[in-house]
Amino acid sequence: MKLLSQAVASDGIELKARARVTVRANIERLVGGAGEETIIARVGEGMVSTIGSAENHKKVLENPDDISRTILEKGLDAGTAFEILSIDIADVDVGKNIGAQLQTDQAEADKRIAQAKAEERRAMAIAREQEMKASVQEMRAKVVEAEAEVPKALSQALREGKLGVMDYYNMQNIQSDTQMRGTISKMGTETEKKDKQDK
Repeated sequence: MKLLSQAVASDGIELKARARVTVRANIERLVGGAGEETIIARVGEGMVSTIGSAENHKKVLENPDDISRTILEKGLDAGTAFEILSIDIADVDVGKNIGAQLQTDQAEADKRIAQAKAEERRAMAIAREQEMKASVQEMRAKVVEAEAEVPKALSQALREGKLGVMDYYNMQNIQSDTQMRGTISKMGTETEKKDKQDK
């Protein structure tokens, strides 16, 4: 009987092992005993188990006979119509690096999760920025509303005699002076910028 089994060693390397199983019919158990399929299934399971428990794939490649020895010691022919005489490992091929593939897949999954979280944070930052802009607009509206109340308060104070005409003119002069200073300051800043650009 010929058998091909694929298994992954502990270091994540896939191995494909071909085996030739030599059996002898057990006359006493021929009736009622398990057939060839059972033998093949048990030997295949033994090969997978032995390769899977190997420390690394190199150990299997160095000593393929260990697979045969381990399987024969398990007495896999018990209750079958055959007796296993020998298991010869004809060939062991190295397949894919399953461990590395799994690590790559995990890294890709982690990257996608990180990207999703980053996108979520970016969306929250944009939403927060929009909230702040709305808040600034609301504050500006309140300032404009408050400034609109100033002339009303001044006229009421003049009517009630709480503010004299001279006081009003002095206040107007102070405002004009402040505006003039602000204009001069802006002009000076713009001149300095222009001088720096010309240089």
